[in-house]
Amino acid sequence: MNPVTSADGTVIGYTRHGDGPPVILAGGGLDDGTENAPLAEALAAHRAQLIRSPVGCAAGGPRCSGVLPLRLIRLRHVDRGLPVGAIDEGNDGMTLDVEVRDRVDATVAQAIEEGQVPGVVAAVARGEAVHVATAGASAVGGPPMARDTLFRITSMSKPITAAAVLSLADDGVLDLDEPVDRLLPELADRRVLRRPDGPLDDTMPALRSPLVRELLTFTWGFGLLGAMLTAEQPWPIVAAATERQVMTFGPPQSAAAPDPDTWLARLGELPLVAPPGERWLYHTGSQVLGVLAARAASMPFPDVLRERVLDPLGMRDTAYTAETGRLATAYALRDGRLVETDPPGGQWSRPPAFPDGGDGLVSSVDDLVAFGRMLARGGAPVLRPETAAAMTGDQLTREQRARVWPGFDMLLGRGWGFGVSVLDDGGYSWHGGQGTAWWNVPAQDLTVVVLTQREFDENGPPAVCDKVLAAARPVRQ
Repeated sequence: MNPVTSADGTVIGYTRHGDGPPVILAGGGLDDGTENAPLAEALAAHRAQLIRSPVGCAAGGPRCSGVLPLRLIRLRHVDRGLPVGAIDEGNDGMTLDVEVRDRVDATVAQAIEEGQVPGVVAAVARGEAVHVATAGASAVGGPPMARDTLFRITSMSKPITAAAVLSLADDGVLDLDEPVDRLLPELADRRVLRRPDGPLDDTMPALRSPLVRELLTFTWGFGLLGAMLTAEQPWPIVAAATERQVMTFGPPQSAAAPDPDTWLARLGELPLVAPPGERWLYHTGSQVLGVLAARAASMPFPDVLRERVLDPLGMRDTAYTAETGRLATAYALRDGRLVETDPPGGQWSRPPAFPDGGDGLVSSVDDLVAFGRMLARGGAPVLRPETAAAMTGDQLTREQRARVWPGFDMLLGRGWGFGVSVLDDGGYSWHGGQGTAWWNVPAQDLTVVVLTQREFDENGPPAVCDKVLAAARPVRQ
């Protein structure tokens, strides 16, 4: 990615270099380094970022081939001091019906009236139209929830991590089908538990090394099984991971985790839970991907995210630390009462030693809408169209989906792409255990983001998450 700046140094876009003619991937910039001066001046004057993308693909660029016209994708204010209102109609005529907006507004207001959550920020996007609704407070008895409130998105970090790794693969920095050993020698020569709940010394040699692709699909051989959460006593592998502070079988604990190299070395001391490629195992693959991406790109993982995904999409709020004045207080519902679990000055107020690719990020509603719309429009300017399609399509075989260890199925029968759950209707999504949710519904060109600060309970996410999705869908006549 190469930043394109205006005369005053403002970054107004990002370009890529290919073998063909110049390709505009972002406002004002051409891949030969020239600038569109009038556009640059306008963008600088309005302190806005213009993101341009191909319709389908761009001429001669490294991400696709063919000659097609370019169209305006988004003009969004990035100065947080300027008022940012809901956009109800884009330049392509795509709109959000008044009824949809009213239903979403009523749904978030009802969630507060019913005491589901202290506060909620929800967004619905279709085409270039975006509607944002806020209700409640960022803390019990605290200030009102705002559009730019920050939330702990925990496992919604996984799709962002996947996109960064896939961007590296698009550029030939790594190969999805290569063994992980080249970049992660700590994971070479694996042994596998004969039973996931068995003793650590009852193992057999792995027949092959895990592949980078299998880290993305969570089939590389290590991770969380639903049965681990319901076991009366911790399985030996869970106890060993906890003892080593690998922090892969519980909630985020960045303050206790070691640095990435130490973390990976400790993980490498443990046997795999299943042979590579056999079954889907949750979470740990994303953690390993963060280490892999940092080594492949020769920079810390937060910088990889910034260069590959966050800056190109204008996602200025997404990071491993939060402005404490904007971060919502986190809560859990216990015995019918809200209990504070993390204050704004808590776990996310300082940089972690281990930037966790699985559950470490904070973000805002506008950032997550930008990420969702990137995938909805085919991946530009982050991914090639075919890569975005692979990321959001089911990558699991029928056998992998069927191999559920006795206990509950964390996928609930759904498919899995690269960092996202794939639904039967062609949509894809993922949630964060601290009370956040995101869906893309291609059949209706919908992106839905719901952010709360109340963690999942035994019934799953706060009810407002699914209710906003239902409210956003067109009503069938």
